Amino acid sequence: MEKTLKVAQFLEYQREHLQLHLFTRKSTLESSIINQEVSRPGLILCGFTERFAHDRTLIFGETEIVYLKSLPRKNLGEYLEILCSFDIPCMLVSKGLRPPRLMIEVANRRALPILGTTLGTQVLFRKLTQYLEQHFAPHTFMHGSLADVYGVGLLYIGPSGIGKSECVLDLVERGHRLVCDDVVHIVRVGDNTLVGLANEKFGHHMEIRGLGIIDIFRLFGIRAVRARKSIEVVVKLVHWQDQASADRTGLTEQTTEILGVNIPLVQVPLVPGKNITVISEVIATNHLLKLKGYHSAREFNRILLEQMNRGDYIDELSE
Repeated sequence: MEKTLKVAQFLEYQREHLQLHLFTRKSTLESSIINQEVSRPGLILCGFTERFAHDRTLIFGETEIVYLKSLPRKNLGEYLEILCSFDIPCMLVSKGLRPPRLMIEVANRRALPILGTTLGTQVLFRKLTQYLEQHFAPHTFMHGSLADVYGVGLLYIGPSGIGKSECVLDLVERGHRLVCDDVVHIVRVGDNTLVGLANEKFGHHMEIRGLGIIDIFRLFGIRAVRARKSIEVVVKLVHWQDQASADRTGLTEQTTEILGVNIPLVQVPLVPGKNITVISEVIATNHLLKLKGYHSAREFNRILLEQMNRGDYIDELSE
């Protein structure tokens, strides 16, 4: 079933953020926004209906309102009837402007909502698009923990009880930040960006086996948590005996797919005494180096091959 957003809910959620108010009757709020697309009305205001994307949320700026108010009443009524004959999810008027009275009357008769805002047209366009993109974005839930380590979003996955929460708790104690634990809400923003969101209702709680539920925000303060973070690397914790062969060089990069986006994957086999916290910090800093164009494993391999080609390694071994 496709996701929708009732205009009544949209008005409730975004009333303060977008400074919204209603021009039409409350009964028009039963309309639903069905996608994230936002546009200007364009030539439909001249009666040209071909290629009109009526399923989008429409924004009326100063240009459109001044144009409508300049029309003779007969032409205005004709064009508004054409406009409102389409099943438009919602219309918004920016810059504190008031639409023509006839426009409100026709919209009421057709049960189409018209909202107003004091925001400028471009500001409204940007904020509305951002909100709708997040609302309609593909999303999923994953079992794991998400932390911000040196600005890199590390998503920890693995079997229950392997130590994901304990690792993130140790990272928080070392000055890094928790996003969410146990259940990670992941949203795809744009084509290739994944964002993990904290649970708004339950906050930044964490379950530590043997200790129970703890509140990271209360224990460590506001600097230890954040509400959202892009996911850059997936860290998969596995038991050593479950790992058939571990990567010893790092030359072969693995990825995993989440919501159609390929994310770098690092598998870390665990044995008693292994300092996964420090390894996590190195994973984050190594990822930052790769973003800057430096690949440690490939650079080491290049130096090694150069020495082998020169025969330097034979001289060193013979000494």
